[in-house]
Amino acid sequence: MQNIQSPSSVVMIRPHKFKSNPETTHDNGFQIGDFGTQTQTANQALKEFDDAVLALEHAGVNVHVFDDHGDKDTPDSVFPNNWFSTHRGGHIALYPMYAANRQRERRWDVIEFLKQKYRVQDVIDYSGLEQDGLSLEGTGAMVIDYIGRIVYVAKSNRSDPVILERFCAHFNFEPMAFEAADTYGNQIYHTNVMMTVATKFALLCAEMITDDKRRNAVIERLEETGRDIILLSSDQIYEFAGNAIELTGHHPVLAMSSRAFASLTRDQCRRIEKSAEILPISIPTIETAGGSVRCMIAGNFLAKR
Repeated sequence: MQNIQSPSSVVMIRPHKFKSNPETTHDNGFQIGDFGTQTQTANQALKEFDDAVLALEHAGVNVHVFDDHGDKDTPDSVFPNNWFSTHRGGHIALYPMYAANRQRERRWDVIEFLKQKYRVQDVIDYSGLEQDGLSLEGTGAMVIDYIGRIVYVAKSNRSDPVILERFCAHFNFEPMAFEAADTYGNQIYHTNVMMTVATKFALLCAEMITDDKRRNAVIERLEETGRDIILLSSDQIYEFAGNAIELTGHHPVLAMSSRAFASLTRDQCRRIEKSAEILPISIPTIETAGGSVRCMIAGNFLAKR
């Protein structure tokens, strides 16, 4: 049974030539580069990916896997949630990407597969706005509350406000944008590294929202939906504790990396586990690229044919 906030089906891209993307190092503060040879790194990432798929499938999540053989030089292809999203009612959105090599990640075979297996009414394509130097990187730039109909967005070069307004008008969401920075004053590149919205709780690093009034407004909007707000520290964000996703399998699960899980306190775990089982997934190599489990998963909210 499909949950309004958490999908039971996901799309993932299997990386054959994974590496830390040289075109994104200047604005992704979570990226730390490669270890070992490129072949070793790619092989380790491939094993981590396959183990992640097995863990999700064992939890009862339906995973659609597409292989990326790296023929287009797409080092970040393992993070498909940035270039497309799906929405109830049969809608798909395609997004403009900031880095040139990330723009090559869009794949029509994925969209055609979804059209064949699921009910798709339309595909709304914002990707042409790349020609104007604009980007809105999907559910990396936007953390969507499907229950409260709010889109939370940390302002950055990857979340253009004009495209955000268009997206919210098309899909009937209220945009809630804010300035966010780490303890060194660096802009947060993607909202989904600092917050997660699940059905009955939200993970949020409120201290990264730099304006007091805006911080209080975000907390207030989350509280209005009745969610338990679990505050994360900046240190936990850099362990990817904010980069999680609630999915519906045999029962609700919160998928996050093993590293992220290890950073949580007992009280935080207890509050999460009131409504969702934590599913830790070990992806240390993939995390060197600056993204974690949430980034690897494109949720599928479409209805089956």
